[in-house]
Amino acid sequence: MASRTALVVNKSPRLPSVSSYSSSTNAPTAATNMSAPDDAPSSFLMEEDADVVMARSKREQTSARSLNTAFYILLWIFMSNCTILFNKWLIDTKGFRFPILLTCWHLVYATIATQILARTTTLLDSRKKISLTPRLYCRTILPIGIFYSGSLVCSNVVYLYLSVPFIQMLKAAAPVAVLFTSWAWKVAEPNLASFLNVLWIVAGVALASVGEIHFSLIGFLYQMGGIVFEAIRIIMIQVLLSGDGMKMDPLVGLYYFAPVCAIMNLLVALPSELPNFTWAAASAVGFDMLLLNASIAFLLNVTSVFLIGRTSGLVMTLTGIFKNILLILVSILIWNTKITFMQTIGYAIALAGLTYYSLGYDQIVKLARMSALWAKTMWNSTSARGRSSSALSTRRCILMTALILGGLFVFVSALRSGDSGALRLPAWFGTE
Repeated sequence: MASRTALVVNKSPRLPSVSSYSSSTNAPTAATNMSAPDDAPSSFLMEEDADVVMARSKREQTSARSLNTAFYILLWIFMSNCTILFNKWLIDTKGFRFPILLTCWHLVYATIATQILARTTTLLDSRKKISLTPRLYCRTILPIGIFYSGSLVCSNVVYLYLSVPFIQMLKAAAPVAVLFTSWAWKVAEPNLASFLNVLWIVAGVALASVGEIHFSLIGFLYQMGGIVFEAIRIIMIQVLLSGDGMKMDPLVGLYYFAPVCAIMNLLVALPSELPNFTWAAASAVGFDMLLLNASIAFLLNVTSVFLIGRTSGLVMTLTGIFKNILLILVSILIWNTKITFMQTIGYAIALAGLTYYSLGYDQIVKLARMSALWAKTMWNSTSARGRSSSALSTRRCILMTALILGGLFVFVSALRSGDSGALRLPAWFGTE
């Protein structure tokens, strides 16, 4: 028995489980006659097994947190893209051509919802840390709310003139506007490297714009206006709010900004859309659809709150790029939108510049090496013996899905249509 015990101790790198150890120690009755020194290895093994259990518990907790983070990222992607597609469907496809009033309705809904959440949940408790006097409110919240309102109005009005894919391509220029605005406000110092990088992005967006078949100058100006308004809002938050130590998550920000923006949007809608608005137009769309639309737009902000602090800026940057590509593909499938090969090249150039601007060369190289190692490990693990068929299938599905999504955009872009130079879906898919 002593020799068996010594053998187990010598194999300590491969410790047995708690259950197997208990069964093996209870089997021989002669173990009770062992001397005290012979009992030491048994107590050592029990301590080692406890460490193994604790390590396994920590791994399970880490795995659970990773799954939660992945769930919130997927939920954020779904809510963000669903909000954009829903707005486009209401304004363009269903003919509810009142984008400013629709934005105003979103903000009224958000005002009511945040007031209810503030009184019934702890989601907005961080607002209590912000000492907001009337003077500070007029000096910070009010001007930021004006530009926020302008950004929201332009972002919804543009659906009347441009397709969702082209809008997303133009949004790649948003970091350029933020950079120039930060230079104008002297928040950041101008440098040649950043300037050359944003020129790269501008060149890609310009190429995508030239390749747009149904180009609308009014729509282009609205989108550029929305980008500029949003850039000013971001820098004003950095200067006015962060400088005073008033950091707000998206939900708390909505709590303060939604009432101001709702009033500003209503003032804009009074001369422009309200004279032509009829309740029959809202009834034609469906009041239930308008309620669902506002609910999804609000849930996007709630999802953003849960996502904050659960992931890094790197993951959010890559997730945002993936989200935009996915949105373009889905909108092409829904509306049979035509895109040109020049647009595809231009958007690819803009995305490459955006990725380099957001991450930097060193981070991109590191990420590429990690991705290659991960892909190799995932592929090799699918052929390892002793694994269940369901686990192997799951791993293969994850790997193949990543590869397929990466090449799907290129595949769709390769479907040319006649002499127009446009890219579209096959004729059998159907039209709008």
